[in-house]
Formats: sequence, C-alpha cells, structure tokens
Amino acid sequence: MRRNWIKLATVAALAAGIALAQAPATNPTPQPTHRQATGRGNARRHMFQALNLTDVQKQQARSIFAESRKANEPLRQQLLQNRQAYRAAVKANDQGQIANLSKVSGDLRGQLKAARTQTMEKFFQVLTPEQRVQAEKMQVRMQQRSEHRAHRSNVG
Repeated sequence: MRRNWIKLATVAALAAGIALAQAPATNPTPQPTHRQATGRGNARRHMFQALNLTDVQKQQARSIFAESRKANEPLRQQLLQNRQAYRAAVKANDQGQIANLSKVSGDLRGQLKAARTQTMEKFFQVLTPEQRVQAEKMQVRMQQRSEHRAHRSNVG
C-alpha cells in the first residue's frame, strides 16, 4: 500500500510540474523558468508525448492542473512565508521558533502532497487503461532514478 502512495505522490509531483509548464505566457517574450532552463521542463513534455494523449485529454489535463494550481496557491504562499520565517529564525538562532516552523512546514507540505494526490487521481480518470499502465511504468522508472541519485549523493 505504501508503494502505491509513493508512486501516486511521484506522479502527482510530475503532473504538478506539467501543469506549471502548460501555463499560458503573460509576457510576449517569456523568459524560461528555472526548471525549463535546467532541462527539467522537458520531463513534463515527455510525459504528455509518451502517454500519447489526445487533444481532448491534453485539454482536460490542463484544466485539471490549472484548477489545482489555483486552488493550492494559498498553500504554496503559506509555505513560502514559512520558509522565509524559518530562515530568519535560523539567523536569530531561535530554537523554539525553528522547531515550531519545522512542524508547520511539515503540515503544509503534507496538505500540498494530499492535494497533488487528489489532482493525480482526477488526471488518471482522463487516461485510458493502457495509458495508466504506461504512466505507472514511467513513475517507477523516475522513482528508481531518484533513489539512484540519492544513493550516489550519499556515497560520493
């Protein structure tokens, strides 16, 4: 059961990234985001292509991810404010505040993860059974790569 949640959470994170990559440009000459500049935006496009989504599915996915992004903006803002307060507490060496902000950060991250999981559940409803299998395979490969990178960074 735990592996399913890990799989779903990883796919949720990828989908959230897809949603961000699909946001319409408000600037006539948009600057690449950090993720795009570092090549991580390519993973999102790759997922859409690898799943061979129809135009209708792409539109449904964009709608699902856009709604999620909008609904979760307050959580992301709270997390940003929490990080800023945490940095200030570290500089001030305020151990009580650091502990409190760490707990709040964990709570906010948990809420955001749950929201992303719900978004992915909606996204999976758009996929055909074959696409779901393909998405799970992609997610497993991504998880393995992530674990491999973590292992390499701990060893080296």
